[in-house]
Amino acid sequence: MVGLNKIMIIGNVGTDPEMRYTPSGSPVTSFRIATSRSYNAQDGERKQETEWFTVVAWNNLAEQVNQYLAKGRRAYVEGRLQSHSFQGNDGQMRFRNEIVANRVLFLDRLSSNDNFEDYGNGSNISAQEFYGNENSSPEDLPF
Repeated sequence: MVGLNKIMIIGNVGTDPEMRYTPSGSPVTSFRIATSRSYNAQDGERKQETEWFTVVAWNNLAEQVNQYLAKGRRAYVEGRLQSHSFQGNDGQMRFRNEIVANRVLFLDRLSSNDNFEDYGNGSNISAQEFYGNENSSPEDLPF
């Protein structure tokens, strides 16, 4: 039976992307992204929890992420979760999970003339298409 390994997150980029090349010349870029959620603790206090993810992008996507993404920007990342195990300097086995991205969408709205690149499937959309027409009303919705 075939399984499903897919992750989709929206968060804030916490590190500038770092691009390097494999010995065969393929570009690979990695960066960290954070997602936050709020919840009410048992004592009624409002708390916030942040999760950090390492994201890895390859080839053309790696080049685009390195060129356009920066610390502090918001992004949508879609890909698969990959686990690695390795032996640390202290001899203990360590485990690391990372997202191998196949799609990255930059979510910051810089101006109404900017285009948002949906890297991974090659489509471009305008800021107005992404955010919608500010003059539209609920009656304009198709449902």
